[in-house]
Amino acid sequence: MNIFVFDIETIPDCAAARRLHDSPEWSDSDAANALFAEAREQNGRDFLPHYLQKIIVISAVLKTPQGIKVWSLGQEDADEKELITRFFDGIERFSPTLISWNGSGFDLPVLHYRALLHGITAPRYWETGDHDNQFRWNNYLNRYHERHLDLMDVLAAYQAKAYAPLDRIATLLGYPGKMGMAGDQVWPAYQQGQLRAIRDYCETDVLNTYLVYLRFEQIRGHLSALDYQAACEELRHYLSAENKTHFNEFIQHWRT
Repeated sequence: MNIFVFDIETIPDCAAARRLHDSPEWSDSDAANALFAEAREQNGRDFLPHYLQKIIVISAVLKTPQGIKVWSLGQEDADEKELITRFFDGIERFSPTLISWNGSGFDLPVLHYRALLHGITAPRYWETGDHDNQFRWNNYLNRYHERHLDLMDVLAAYQAKAYAPLDRIATLLGYPGKMGMAGDQVWPAYQQGQLRAIRDYCETDVLNTYLVYLRFEQIRGHLSALDYQAACEELRHYLSAENKTHFNEFIQHWRT
C-alpha cells in the first residue's frame, strides 16, 4: 500500500481580490489587506475563505513498500497550477491512501476550489464508483472512507469541539511539533521572499503528521510496537542520509 501524507501552505489570492473588487490598480499588499479586512468584518479574524487562498507549497511524505521520501512538489519557481496538477497526477497514477491533519476541513477544499479555478482534471480523485466499482465503497470524497484519512477528524470522533492542533498533539507525543514558523507567518515570510523556508516548514509539518499516523496505526492494531519502532528508524535513517538542515533539526527535537 502507498501512503501519501500531505500538507499545503497558502497565501491570499491577490489576483482574485483585484478581480472581485474590480480594483486592478491594487498592489499585492493592498489586495491582501482588503481580503483580511473583509474576513475580519465577516468572521472577526483574518482567516480567509478557502477559495481565496492561493497554494504556494504542497509537501508530502510518500511511504511505499520500496521505502520513504519527503519533499515538496515542484521546483521553487513552480506556479500554483503546476503544484496542484502534480498532486492530482500522483493520485491518478498510484491511487495512494491520503493522510492529513485537517485535510477534510482545509487542505482538500482549498485544492478543490483551486483545481476548479485552473481547470485541472482528476478523474481518479473524484471517482465514486461510476467507472470503478471499488470506489463505490471506499473513495477519497466520503468522510468515513479511508482512501483519505484525516487524523484530526478521526481522533476527535468527528466532533468539532474535540479538535486539536497538530503542533500540540505532536509535541505531546514527543515529536518535534512546529519548527521555525507558524501558519500565520507564511504570508509575511512569502512577501520577504522566504519561499524556501516555507517549504522547509511545510515538510516538517508532514513529518509530524506521518509520525502521528504511525502511532495511530499502532493503537488500532495495524502496527506492532516493533513495527512502529522500525518505521520510526526508517524515517530517522532517511532524514539523516538527506542531511538537510531542517531534517537534522527535526531529528534533534524528536524525543521518542
